[in-house]
Amino acid sequence: MVASAGAVLRASGLRRWGFLPRTPKLWAGARGSATVSLEPAGGCAWDEPVRISVRGLAPGQPVTLRASLRDERGALFRAHARYRADDRGLLDLARAPALGGSFVGLEPMGLLWALEPEKPLLRLVKRDVQTPFAVELEVLDGHEPDAGRLLGRALHARHFLRPGVRRVPVRAGRVRGTLFLPPEPGPFPGIVDIYGVGSGLLEYRASLLAGKGFAVMALAYHNYEDLPKGLEILHLEYFEEAVNYLLDHPQVKGPGVGLLGSSKGGELCLSMASFLKGITASVIINGSVANVGGTLHYKDEILPPVGLDTNRMRVTKDGLADILDVLNSPLEGADQKSFIPVERAESAFLFLVGLDDHNWKSEFYANEASKRLQAHGREQPQIICYPMAGHYIEPPYFPMCQASLHTLVGGPVIWGGEPRAHAMAQMDAWKQLQTFFHKHLGGEK
Repeated sequence: MVASAGAVLRASGLRRWGFLPRTPKLWAGARGSATVSLEPAGGCAWDEPVRISVRGLAPGQPVTLRASLRDERGALFRAHARYRADDRGLLDLARAPALGGSFVGLEPMGLLWALEPEKPLLRLVKRDVQTPFAVELEVLDGHEPDAGRLLGRALHARHFLRPGVRRVPVRAGRVRGTLFLPPEPGPFPGIVDIYGVGSGLLEYRASLLAGKGFAVMALAYHNYEDLPKGLEILHLEYFEEAVNYLLDHPQVKGPGVGLLGSSKGGELCLSMASFLKGITASVIINGSVANVGGTLHYKDEILPPVGLDTNRMRVTKDGLADILDVLNSPLEGADQKSFIPVERAESAFLFLVGLDDHNWKSEFYANEASKRLQAHGREQPQIICYPMAGHYIEPPYFPMCQASLHTLVGGPVIWGGEPRAHAMAQMDAWKQLQTFFHKHLGGEK
């Protein structure tokens, strides 16, 4: 259900919807207030663009636009950009380039993807998809850092559950997760969605993808409810149980399901596709081709974790860890035993790779998986590489996380990426993975 405007205000902690009262005249020939227009006006899904424009300015008036939001834990994320109104006193972000600030150039959605945390080492995630994020947009006279009084303000609600999408908590046997079902009559193509280390249960990618016509189960595998806290030992039978739950669901069409995983989740999806039956299509976002972090068990088989050498860790000038070279190569010595046997997989694969990923060598892993598959007569996987994209490739308009705490490292690490290139990568990756799943799972484009 889409939240009301009142719910948006309560979620954001802001008191007003719309614009402030008129302010004193701040620009020669200008009115004391401006009107911020948003299209669509009633909010939209997080992965959809919004058109932002400002009316009531003086011709050529310099203004600064600021965007801010608070996550559920109260952390503040902000971005700003400097603009100049046209000769009619109109500012349309779809036509007007930013002159400076958090970004430059024609970037209609820059105020979202350029958001940065007020406190360092924070990543923006949505913990409760049943409420929207409330983005506050402000227009100030002049250019920061010398911007003047507030001319106008608006709130923009960005939802994670499209109207009619059903959210169903899953507590079936050992399986812990949440299933999202589209509003149309089923059955639908089914997907298991798995995030990385320390994530617990994150639902926002699954909820957004369900709005595109897929039945998507966000799956937790550690650090959630009664699941193990750590990653020392993982049993693939747990993930098999989750796949079978989805295959047996009356709203899921067969004969197979898809897998979507990023980081450690991508690695686990690669293992699931290699050992388990019923996997038709797998999207691996910056995943490893080697088992990492703990031992993986399936029946009488064991995959040990790839070795590592912390002496290969570098420290940036800001005191953050760069762990890109820490893991051993799974092509050498005893570490070959950690290589996931992808040649057993019957799934089609799409690897989405950030070429500036500093968590590990995602491009190398994707290429080695491709070599192994083709050497055993399997179909060549699709590999899409994104220059200057970092580790956390999320749905569109999530700001790039430059650095945050790494659960396994026990300290802050850099994730890589350049904000604009990363934002463009996220928009394309989102389209690519949907096209891939529609093709291989039999959904409608």
